[in-house]
Amino acid sequence: MAKPKKTPRPKAETPKGFRDYFGAEVTHRAEMLRKIAAVYHRYGFDALESSAVETVEALGKFLPDVDRPNEGVFAWQEDAEGEKPGDWLALRYDLTAPLARVYAQHRNDLPTPYRRYAMGPVWRNEKPGPGRFRQFYQCDADTVGAPSVAADAEICAMLADCLEEVGIERGDYIVRVNNRKVLNGVMEVAGVLDPAAPEKFAHERGIVLRAIDKLDRLGSDGVRALLGEGRKDDSGDFTDGAGLSDAQADVVMGFMEAKRADGTATVARLRELVAGSQTGARGVDELELIADLLAAGGYGPDRIEIDPSVVRGLGYYTGPVFEAELTFDIQDEKGRTRNFGSVAGGGRYDDLVKRFTGQEVPATGVSIGVDRLLAALAAKGRLDTRAEGPVVVTVMDKARMADYQAMVAELRQAGIRAEVYLGNPKNFGNQLKYADRRGSPVAVIEGGDEKAAGVVQIKDLILGAKMAENATLEEWKGRPSQHEVPRDQLVAKVREILELQGA
Repeated sequence: MAKPKKTPRPKAETPKGFRDYFGAEVTHRAEMLRKIAAVYHRYGFDALESSAVETVEALGKFLPDVDRPNEGVFAWQEDAEGEKPGDWLALRYDLTAPLARVYAQHRNDLPTPYRRYAMGPVWRNEKPGPGRFRQFYQCDADTVGAPSVAADAEICAMLADCLEEVGIERGDYIVRVNNRKVLNGVMEVAGVLDPAAPEKFAHERGIVLRAIDKLDRLGSDGVRALLGEGRKDDSGDFTDGAGLSDAQADVVMGFMEAKRADGTATVARLRELVAGSQTGARGVDELELIADLLAAGGYGPDRIEIDPSVVRGLGYYTGPVFEAELTFDIQDEKGRTRNFGSVAGGGRYDDLVKRFTGQEVPATGVSIGVDRLLAALAAKGRLDTRAEGPVVVTVMDKARMADYQAMVAELRQAGIRAEVYLGNPKNFGNQLKYADRRGSPVAVIEGGDEKAAGVVQIKDLILGAKMAENATLEEWKGRPSQHEVPRDQLVAKVREILELQGA
């Protein structure tokens, strides 16, 4: 008789493209979200928490440049094997598409404009890579129902305030602003956009837009080649170009090189480039107004600037677009010097709610990449990666557990993070090793002798570790790392040590 096969044990590993977060990572993220939420709240935005699951129909077109059904999202069909299969559902891939559904569903009960912020994980079924995960946090703020670009200017100012609030110093970031209407005006002047027939030249226009988006990687020569006949890369692969004439390519390249020393000069150059296009002229007017409004609020070009090279969401945004970039360099995993790059972006998307209502609803918003910001602060050494462990009350006598629980209760009631050691107390050395592994700042010790004398021993673990490394004998005597105090002074002494550690 054959032996029954054993059920194989599951592999203890995270799915590809996902990761686990521990201790300090979770704490730092929660603190950053709290700080950003405080700025959003200060600006008058209300919190919204929508479902992590939406119908595929409500999500609409998914990630940019993806045409296959359900591509880019984690989707499934309810009762797929049943006689009457249900709706297709999917995990949200951002926080904006759910907002469009929420506003369309509840618009009669919401104020206009509706100003909301939302924070939480999103999921994208994309190929993972270094630093690129299938689940990550977004932190959004949007205004729905405000047609004025004053709403866009406010979002840019709020973005700058958020960056500074979380620890990105002025001079280490820049918020760059452009307008899709200006870009459309340039396309019109260059002869690849016909306002009367928007679908005409769609293929050529797509190549032009993708070429513009590759400026940082390919440089001016590479982009110009893509605007013309095409480009061969280092591997020998050839990419077809848009087939523009030299004169047409000059218009596009002029747009990409339109940035000047100050915003006024940049706006003037853009106005020259879009001459003859009503759409382009409106876009330049909007950029000029945004710059004036920001200047009135004290947000100069050292924080927020007009930059025509910003291209975001080719089929998504309809007006102003903005991007926050960190300007300092870091070392990558191979030791190469790299610019840190973008940590937030957004813009105006006046067509998204229209999918539900049939009527155009103006909207603008921003999304901050929290994980990117945390990585930036860590790279600058502004993030303490150590976990702040609890005070550990050690156990010298299992029969006296009630005494130790009383101590830890007093510490917690005083607002001090604390725990009783709940492992095997037989080996005292293991208890101190546990406290060290937890990153504990202090250990509390009360054996039988201390109990009889009415005292406790309080060990400064942080100072003890430092002194063990390189302290002199005089330093050991001058500032001992272990203190004996009366039992009723336990909380006061622990607080004193914690304050000294944080000084």
